[in-house]
Amino acid sequence: MITRRHALAASAVAVAAPAIGTSAMISPAQAQTAAPAQAPGFYRYKVGDITVTAINDGFALRPLDGFVRNAPLADVQDAMRKSFLPTDAFQNTFTTLVVQTGGRLVLIDTGNGDSGAPTSGVWMRNFRAAGFDPAQVNSIVISHFHGDHINGIRLKDGTAVFANAEINVPAPEWDFWMSDERMGQAPDGARGGFQNARRVFQPIAAQVKRFTPGAEVAPGITSVAAHGHSPGHTIFGIASGNAKLTYLADITSHPALFVRNPDWSAIFDQDADMARATRRRVLDMVSTERTQVHFYHAPFPATGFIAKDGNGFQLVPVQWSQAV
Repeated sequence: MITRRHALAASAVAVAAPAIGTSAMISPAQAQTAAPAQAPGFYRYKVGDITVTAINDGFALRPLDGFVRNAPLADVQDAMRKSFLPTDAFQNTFTTLVVQTGGRLVLIDTGNGDSGAPTSGVWMRNFRAAGFDPAQVNSIVISHFHGDHINGIRLKDGTAVFANAEINVPAPEWDFWMSDERMGQAPDGARGGFQNARRVFQPIAAQVKRFTPGAEVAPGITSVAAHGHSPGHTIFGIASGNAKLTYLADITSHPALFVRNPDWSAIFDQDADMARATRRRVLDMVSTERTQVHFYHAPFPATGFIAKDGNGFQLVPVQWSQAV
């Protein structure tokens, strides 16, 4: 049974599940959220001369059973137990980045908007609490088209949230999700992702800029191909002087599972074999380089370092600091 302890809402509550696999999400009735809200969910730090601010968008409570596709449930539960976490369900958290670079305000991914689970949808409140306003946003950079990354662009009633922002997306991701042929070939249960991408992007299709991974998408922000989780999944290097941060997007889901066990496959990995190979390559790279990382799905503030640990890795969280 999922207890109240498992469903405590850290910042506020409500989440947009990715456009695929939404049946795995626990119903609102099961996600009990009676606890009072925490302090605003933002955390600011520096990468050289660049200021980044992590903005939390709550979480989705997900059952462990069936979440890892290529490992016995008992092994998955043991991994959670070793991290002192519940063994029936876990909080799949959502944290984007705001990057202040070159006189521009850049968002990397946008959260769930008002299309998520009842324990998500707190992004805008945290964004404003951090001192930002949607009208200030110059640029939005998207890692991939799963709903929890793009739904913040457009509300369910069609309202465009960031009126002054240019939107930059990976060309391979656009080519896949906006393809009528691909949508026609998709099984019925997978067509929601294609329909959602059209809901978000079609009204502004002529203005959406598509970049080839490897391109610089904003001052100090370089895109890096990391396909597998989705066909055009992209991560980002944020660099200033000798300082660097790697935005991992969905290279892993919860690090207690997929950092320690990089060869496991999450239910949302569209190409499981490619996602595993990409995950191991990227985690090995950032651990070797000792580069700070930002996760989309790690516990807030979702940043730290990756250390090699046997055949896997471990997340070493950064020390919290009140100084930016």
